[in-house]
Formats: sequence, C-alpha cells, structure tokens
Amino acid sequence: MDINNVYNKLVENIQGIKILKNEPMKKHTSFRIGGPVDLMILPKTKEEVQGAINICKKYQVNYYIIGNGSNLLVRDGGVRGVVIKLADNFNEVNIEKNRVTAQAGVLLSSLSNRLVKESFKGFEFASGIPGTLGGAVVMNAGAYGGEMKDVLAGAYVVDEKGNFIYLNKEELALDYRTSVIQKKGYVVVEAEMVFEKGDMTEIKEKIKDFTKKRTTKQPLQLPSAGSTFKRPTGYFAGKLIEDAGLKGVRVGGAQVSPLHSGFVVNVENATAEDVIHLIELVQKVVKDQFGVTLETEVKIIGQD
Repeated sequence: MDINNVYNKLVENIQGIKILKNEPMKKHTSFRIGGPVDLMILPKTKEEVQGAINICKKYQVNYYIIGNGSNLLVRDGGVRGVVIKLADNFNEVNIEKNRVTAQAGVLLSSLSNRLVKESFKGFEFASGIPGTLGGAVVMNAGAYGGEMKDVLAGAYVVDEKGNFIYLNKEELALDYRTSVIQKKGYVVVEAEMVFEKGDMTEIKEKIKDFTKKRTTKQPLQLPSAGSTFKRPTGYFAGKLIEDAGLKGVRVGGAQVSPLHSGFVVNVENATAEDVIHLIELVQKVVKDQFGVTLETEVKIIGQD
C-alpha cells in the first residue's frame, strides 16, 4: 500500500496522533547516523501504539519500534515504512506504595531520579544506562551487578495479534540480554516494578560511584550506541578487541574508541556504512586471532 494512504488511514483512525514525514533518523539515534524514515509516529497512549501497529499490520507495512535510539544504527538509505517512537512522548510514571508503573518511553535516568526521591533502592545500576524502560525490559538491561529482572514484576505488551496482554516476571523469561518479548516480537507499552525502601544517602552514593566509573571508562562524550558487542561467554569483548590490536582503528568517520575498545564511536560524521565496515573488520580479526565470534549488541535497521 502506498505510504501516503497509510498516513491517511492513521490520521483517520487515531484521532490526534502525531506523525512526521520523511524524518531524518540521525535526529533520533545516539549514533547521530541514519537516513530518513517514511513516517515516524509519536504516540502518547498505549491505545495509540496498538492502533498504529494494527494499521501497519492490516496494510502490510513494515514498522519498527524504537525508544530514544541509544542501541540503534540506521543505515544511510533510511527506513521504508513506519517507525513508532516510544520516548519522551510516552513517559508517564505512577507510584503506589512500593509498586511503580511506568510507560515504556521513560528514560532510565529520569526514572532513577524519580525513584531516588522515594528512597527506593535496587535501581542504581540503571541510572546511567542511556536508554528507555521499554528497551531495558526487552533486553533485560543490566550493569554493575544489577539487571531489570531484579526489579520487574511484569509488563504490558502488544502481542503478535495486536492485543494487549500482561506478562508476569516468570512469563517474561528474562535472561542475559534477552526475554520472551525479544524472541516473539512483542512491544512493551508499560512495565510494573516493585521496590524496597533504602537509605537515600547510600542510594545516592552508589549512583555517584557508578557514574564516576562510566564517565572515566566509557567514551560518553562521543556519539555511539553504547557497547557495540555482546559479551561472549568466558570473555570480555573490549579486551579481545584491544588484544587484537584494534584500539583506535578507524574506518571513515567511525572508530574503535581509544578509551574503551568495546565501543565504536562516531568521531567525524561517520556513515552507517563506515560503522558496519568497522564492525565487520573487528569481528573478522577477533575471530581469526582468538576463534571467538563477536555478536553485535547494537541493532541495525534500514536499507543501504
């Protein structure tokens, strides 16, 4: 179906929905890379998310769900179809006693700040992760010994049939950087978490310590998508890359960070092609030298 007709169907069926046409994806990814998407939808409610997904399914239009684009590389040719962005347009948080319910688009840093005010402990690990809650649930994000599965009670998702369903913690099947949501292609719209009260001073000190570790050991001042590769069993991706002599190696405007070899950074107007070629170079050299296959943690979408 013609994309203009899809646009008309969305406007007709979902009152007041915000849609951007030919929107440059580089404005919506932390890599600052990517060509335009045909249509970008910015829903405010879970009903708008569901409605947009069902229209895309009905008219067989490709659609992608993104948060704030912190783990995403969009190819230079952009995205044909629809991108549904769940970020600052979709970030309500409700707190009742020790139970927190939040929309998928809330930034982990913002949620962390809110939880600190309530003296809730257990979310310190997520304070510096540059992503949204929905993305963190999908991949069971973690750092410094903590993971989303430590605090999650359940999540509301849109399933493959376009229906809302609730999955409890066990049904989410959270494992290292994966979940049933990722495996089945569900879309997180809301998450429920349960916390215990802690000492506010201790919580703040823990966050301060994690922030110091991040800022001194990671290239946060340059555009990137965070850790480029998953941790291979028994190894650390960054150490393998450094031991292979690849620290600081460049392809075009993309570089293996001299500060942390696990990061590919955009140092000089890198294209997606630059980044992909550098990723492939790193994978080949590490495989040849150590026999280890590095899998990408960054998600790559779009066309050349």
